[in-house]
Amino acid sequence: MVEIVFLTPFVAGLVAFFLPKSIGRFLLVLTGAVHLTLSFMLWRDKPQAVFDQYFAVTPEGMLSLLVISLLFFLISIYTVGFLKESQIRSESLFTGSMLVFLATMTMVTLSDHIMVLWIAIEATTLASAPLINTHRSAASLEATWKYVVICSVGIAMALLGSVLVAFSMGQGNADMPTSFSALAGAAKTLDPLWLKAGFVFILVGYGTKMGLAPMHTWLPDAHSEAPSPASALLSGVLLNCAYLGIFKTNKIMVAAGLQDFSGGILMVFGLLSILAAATFILKQNEYKRMLAYSSIENMGIIAFGTGVGGLGVYGAVICMLHHSLIKSSLFLSSGNILLGYGDRLIKNTGNLVKGMPRTFVAFFAGFAGIAGFPPFGIFIGEFCIVVAAFKAGFHVAVTVFILSLCVIFAGFANQVMKISFDETDTVIKMKETISMVWPQYLLLLTSLVLCFFIPDSLNQTISDAITAIGGGLR
Repeated sequence: MVEIVFLTPFVAGLVAFFLPKSIGRFLLVLTGAVHLTLSFMLWRDKPQAVFDQYFAVTPEGMLSLLVISLLFFLISIYTVGFLKESQIRSESLFTGSMLVFLATMTMVTLSDHIMVLWIAIEATTLASAPLINTHRSAASLEATWKYVVICSVGIAMALLGSVLVAFSMGQGNADMPTSFSALAGAAKTLDPLWLKAGFVFILVGYGTKMGLAPMHTWLPDAHSEAPSPASALLSGVLLNCAYLGIFKTNKIMVAAGLQDFSGGILMVFGLLSILAAATFILKQNEYKRMLAYSSIENMGIIAFGTGVGGLGVYGAVICMLHHSLIKSSLFLSSGNILLGYGDRLIKNTGNLVKGMPRTFVAFFAGFAGIAGFPPFGIFIGEFCIVVAAFKAGFHVAVTVFILSLCVIFAGFANQVMKISFDETDTVIKMKETISMVWPQYLLLLTSLVLCFFIPDSLNQTISDAITAIGGGLR
């Protein structure tokens, strides 16, 4: 049952490479629906994997899987309308790559073995690379190679880190499996020196894929050049997969009593990412790159909250959940803007409120949510992180955190206002069909509902995921 969840989209993806357009689009949506159903069944039943030494149903993995599955299903519906409006040279390659990408990301969430997780995260790079180069232009080819090379270097460092964590077991634990569950359970017996070295390499390696500064340089180019459905998956889902690798390793560090070491490094990388986003977002002239730097900011927030610990971990997980929902909506809306205006430059857009009113509502609401306006979940997550940081005595760090967020908000708001209300003579080239608008609305509505009501089962999953790091939400 567990393995079927990632084998289903993998097989569907292989088949999609050879199907005509209409059938390929149908298979994309159908697989998304089947995957969502299987994910909920997995969450409900929590069965044991056939290869239980490699795969397991964990709370943090299930939380990520539910987000992945819901997002992919809604994005696949949007993609059908997007493919009809856009001119993609090889549609079968695009739909097939999306399905294989879903399979690899699902495999990440269900991997419990430290090396299987590494293989799965590396596979996400290979599966998503064709999506970035969909338009086959010089710029998209450059962005693809930049993505592959930088992420592969990072993944190589994560491999070294995984080997160092295995070294920390020593001869006394020679028979112990190298699964995250086993390592966390025996963390007190691991060599702290090797464990620290392994964590640093894993953080830098998976942090490259997560978009943490200064390893973030692939992200703005990839998000800018990829078609909007692919950008939504890269930002809303892929970054979470990389964070999952760091999260699982940090659980081992906390269990070993090394939370001060791992937490401090996470806070530093988190602040660096937020500061990098604050620096570059002020003068962005492309709206998709602007959204990419917003993703870097949010990954920094998540890393910072995880490093703070306690209530900060809860805030980080809440931010991760709502960032996925809201940022995916924003990238889908940016796809409508690109199809409507035919340009990625902010100066060549304007008057979105009149030209594309349905897209405007989704885009502006998404901006309000991702900027941390109440009652959206990003506000709740950031508030938890700030409270936890003050309680832990990180006064200077949290001050820099707050000021950087204010700068990012000012830059983001300035550009969104231009897109929404500046006068323009551009003639809108796209009709706002229902399938290209309501997925964004559903994503935003889901985020809004989760701010006021979290089902007990989902809340329990979140609590179980953060128990080892949250320390009872001190």
